[in-house]
Amino acid sequence: MSATADPQPTLRLRIARAWPAAEGIRSFELVDEAGAQLPPFVPGSHLRIQVPNGAWRKYSLCNPAAESDRYVITVKRDANGQGGSVSLVDDAREGQVLAALAPENAFELVASSAGYVFVAGGIGITPIVAMIRSLADTPEVPWKLYYLTRSPQSTAFRDELRQAWPASQVVIHHDHGNPDDGYDLWPVFEKPSARHIYCCGPRPLMEAVRDMTGHWSRGKVHFESFDGAGTPHLDDKPFTVRLARSGRRFEIPVGQTILATLNASGCKVPYSCESGTCGTCRTTLLEGDADHRDMVLMDDEKEQNIMVCVSRAKSAELVLDL
Repeated sequence: MSATADPQPTLRLRIARAWPAAEGIRSFELVDEAGAQLPPFVPGSHLRIQVPNGAWRKYSLCNPAAESDRYVITVKRDANGQGGSVSLVDDAREGQVLAALAPENAFELVASSAGYVFVAGGIGITPIVAMIRSLADTPEVPWKLYYLTRSPQSTAFRDELRQAWPASQVVIHHDHGNPDDGYDLWPVFEKPSARHIYCCGPRPLMEAVRDMTGHWSRGKVHFESFDGAGTPHLDDKPFTVRLARSGRRFEIPVGQTILATLNASGCKVPYSCESGTCGTCRTTLLEGDADHRDMVLMDDEKEQNIMVCVSRAKSAELVLDL
C-alpha cells in the first residue's frame, strides 16, 4: 500500500496458524479475535492489514470465498520491497493480532460461460487460486491456468494444483532464472476468443500479456499487480501538480505518488488497487506530459487521462481537472 493516510481499521484478526507455502513464501490463517464471523469476500479480493512494523499492506485472499470463519493470505518475502512482507514473514507469530480492513476487490471474477484463461507469475497465483477454487462448483465452465515461476521450490500451491487438476488444464512452467527459457504465451493469445483473461504477476509479465492481447476485446482482459505503486525508476524526479478547479499546487517527491500526496492534503481521489490496474483513480489530464505507468489506458486515451496511483510526469508540471 502506498503512502496514503493510514486507514481506520475495522477488524482485529488473530493469526491462528502460519506455515511455509514454498521457498521464501509463508501462508497465514487469520480469524476474528473474538471468534465472530468475518465479512464476506468474493474471488479476487484483497485484504489490507497492518503488519508488525506498523505499515499497511494489501494481500490477496486465497482461500475459498465460501468460508466465513477465516481469511488465508500467502506472502512472498521480498527483501527488495518496502519492508511490509519482510515484517510479516519474519516477525508475525501465531496468536498475534493484526488490524485490518474489510476485504475489497479490484480484480473481480466476471461470470462467463465461455470460460477463462488465467496467467500467474510467481506470487501472483494468490488471487487466481481463489478464483480456480470457486469454479469447482461450476465444472461446466472451461478454464486453463498458465503458472510461471522461477523454480519448483518457489512455487506456492504446486502440489495442490498438480493433484487437483490435470496437466492439460494447469500448466506450470519454471524458467530457473533464465529469460530464454520463458514460456511462450503467444500461441495462447494469437486467436481471440470469448474467454476472459486474468493475469497477475510481475510488471514485465503483465506488460507482455497486455501487448499480446491488444487484439482481444478490451473488457475481457483483466490485470492485478502485487507491486503496489510500483518500484521507483532511477530517473524519477520531483514534479508539480496543479489542480485546475482550485488552483492549488502540490510538489510530488520521488517515492510518493500523486494519489498519496493529494489524499494526504485532504483532496480525496477515489482509488482501489493502487497499482494502475483497476482504473478507479482515472483523472482528466488538462496540461503536461505524463509518464504513464498503468495497465489500463489505451494509447489514444493517454493524452487526456492519467492514473494518479502510479503514473508520474515527464514535464515539470501536470494540470489535473480537480
